Amino acid sequence: QAQVVESGGGLVQAGGSLTLSCAAPGLIFSNYAVGWFRQAPEKEREFVAAISASGSRTDYVDSVKGRFTISRDNAKNTAHLQMNSLKPEDTAVYFCALSPFAQATVALRYDRWGRGTQVTVTS
Repeated sequence: QAQVVESGGGLVQAGGSLTLSCAAPGLIFSNYAVGWFRQAPEKEREFVAAISASGSRTDYVDSVKGRFTISRDNAKNTAHLQMNSLKPEDTAVYFCALSPFAQATVALRYDRWGRGTQVTVTS
């Protein structure tokens, strides 16, 4: 199965910014919706943001609206999550996932997952 690869995680102070990237070499990227999920220690994985296969629709969890922006470049087979005004509660492992559905906000609709990238926000 084609691999999904995240990059761009790191350590940042509260109020700072990070951009996560997602790539899926070997896939026709434009056939898939892209979602970002995160999992903090001792918590369940939660939906963060999603963008439709065409890029025309985006969805966000309420806690990141106005701070995070999801985007995609189908020509480059990549997607990004721009995270601004980061808070300590954003600390988690962030996962990129691909869905064969046109748009998806639940994990069950995603069938290709990356291994995750750590984002740590210090106060």
